[in-house]
Amino acid sequence: KRTKRHSGRVRSFPKDDDKSAAPHLTAFRGYKAGMTHVVRGVDRPGALMHKREVVDAVTVVETPPMVVVGVVGYVETPRGLRSLTTVFAEHLSDEFKRRCYKNWYKSKRKAYTKYAKKYTEDGGKDIDHELERMSKFCTVIRVVAHTQVKKVGLRVKKAHIMEIQVNGGADAKAKVDFAKSLFEKEVTVDSVFAKDENIDVIGVSKGRGYEGVTTRWGVTRLPRKTHRGLRKVACIGSWHPARVSSTVPRA
Repeated sequence: KRTKRHSGRVRSFPKDDDKSAAPHLTAFRGYKAGMTHVVRGVDRPGALMHKREVVDAVTVVETPPMVVVGVVGYVETPRGLRSLTTVFAEHLSDEFKRRCYKNWYKSKRKAYTKYAKKYTEDGGKDIDHELERMSKFCTVIRVVAHTQVKKVGLRVKKAHIMEIQVNGGADAKAKVDFAKSLFEKEVTVDSVFAKDENIDVIGVSKGRGYEGVTTRWGVTRLPRKTHRGLRKVACIGSWHPARVSSTVPRA
């Protein structure tokens, strides 16, 4: 089955329960560069491999700095989060604007030109008003950030955009001020994650199309002389319960 989105989606950000911490970002986007292996010593007393060396497969992820271009505020409702308002930065890069168009070179490239005038009209009163609304009513603050895909060396010119939650800070105003201070600035991966920190990785597996059970679920092939094929599941369950369980590998 073809994936709906080619990049992983953050379904839940870390819990925001430490009010004493400084406001900080909680996610980052990277690009898979390739794989290699590392030799490491095992330090697990009682384990068979304790004080011995093992070889582990590792994936190398390239993380060019991201650029913050906006902030969005959410209010909590009985049906979950609802976005209240979004504020974008004054100057947006072409990489970000390309994502707004299907065909960049035929377009007039007018995205956000009217929006940018809000910063010059009335001394940016409209922008300040929206940020104040956000500080007053919102409980969850997330920044809109995009990658600098031109630094990766792929044949892609459109930036990948994502929302990153801001955690920490005494109240919503501290988060909004922190988010606004990042506008149009680069955020590096070492400002989000520390060295040797355990983090979750979200990715989308490479699609393999319509495959049988052996490829799809990794079941063992049957013996050579099996009647009617051997890349199958031999027994798909007992007579009763008289239906096939959802845990049986099917393709």
